Order: sequence, then structure tokens, then C-alpha cells
Amino acid sequence: MKDQGKDHRYIAIEGPIGVGKTTLAQILAKELKGRAILEKTDENPFLAKFYHQPERFAFQTQLFFLFSRFRQQQELFQLDLFSKSTVLDYLFARDQIFASINLNDEEFSLYQQIQQLLTGQIPKPDLVIYLQADPKTLFQRIKKRGRDFEKEIEEEYLSLLIENYNQFFFNYNDSPLLIIQTNDIDFVQSREELEDLLKQIRMMKSGMQYYNPMQRD
Repeated sequence: MKDQGKDHRYIAIEGPIGVGKTTLAQILAKELKGRAILEKTDENPFLAKFYHQPERFAFQTQLFFLFSRFRQQQELFQLDLFSKSTVLDYLFARDQIFASINLNDEEFSLYQQIQQLLTGQIPKPDLVIYLQADPKTLFQRIKKRGRDFEKEIEEEYLSLLIENYNQFFFNYNDSPLLIIQTNDIDFVQSREELEDLLKQIRMMKSGMQYYNPMQRD
């Protein structure tokens, strides 16, 4: 992992709710002897209200996330990104995925204006990892972790979220992109699978690559 760590000093991990972003970020930070910077989802005071009344609290929820992530991203400028690897469990640009689903046209238009003003003020990762999973798998993982504010999430919403994530990353070219299908990989329990995943990350240099362990058999 030594060479891989030199290549990728700033890694952002993305994917829909329940796909394992935070878990992988913590694992990679440990393997790289770096630091994990995690999104503070639980600090959003509107999130639980949004899941109960999405139309009423969507805009407040999105703006809180946007500014919270922006402040956290700004803190990266205060860090020496070349002293050790930094792994985030989110990509700042992805916030528009949720906004496009949750906001009405007028709200989304205003949201985009604010986001565009902020985007140019944050650093770009030198590798983005996009974790994929099907709606059934995500639904099971969400139920297993048992967060109260996520109990209102339905498979239909997850399907729409996956569709929008795929569309977003189909057009993404701001950083090298590694897409990982996680339905049949367990990088937590299986050291062998984790090592193979780390190898794929180490080999990732530019462009877009797709990693599906089942397709290798």
C-alpha cells in the first residue's frame, strides 16, 4: 500500500445511503496510515423532520448539508494534504444529486446558484471511489444499522437515488473515478477481498474504471 498512498493523497468515497462509504473511508485511512474525515450527518437538525415531511423540510435540510460540507471542505485547506493521506466519506459535488430529487424547481434553481458560488473554493480529490449496490441490498443494510431517522426510507426512494447517482457519475470527469460494485464484496470481514480492492485502488491512475469482483470469476 506504500506506493498507492503516494499516488492518492486525497480520496473521496461516494455512493447512495447505506452503501458503506464511512466504513470504507475508515478502513482506507487506517491502511494508508492517514486520516478519515467523516460527514457529520447526525448534526443536521432538519434531517429527521425531512424524512417525516420531505416537502416541508427539504430545502432547509439541503442548505444545512451544503454549508456544513463547505465548512468541512474549507478546513482541508488548513491541512497539509501532502503530509498524509486524507479520506472523506463524501464528495462535495454530489450534494446536487439529493437536491435534484428533494427540491422543487424554484428551490433547486436557487440551490444551484449557491452551490456554484461555493464549489470553486474547495479542493478537488485526486481519486473518487463510487460504491454501487442494488436497492434491495441497500434497504437491508439500512435496516441492519437501525438509525431511527432512516426508518422512513423506502425502496422506491433508494431506486430513484441510485438512478440519479449513476447519471451523475456517468458524466463525472473532475477526478479519476473508480466504480465498485459492492453487492457481493465484504471488505470488512474478508482480508482477501480487502487486499484485492486495495490493489485496484493502487492501480487506479486516471480516467474511469469499473471493479466488479463477480465478473472476475
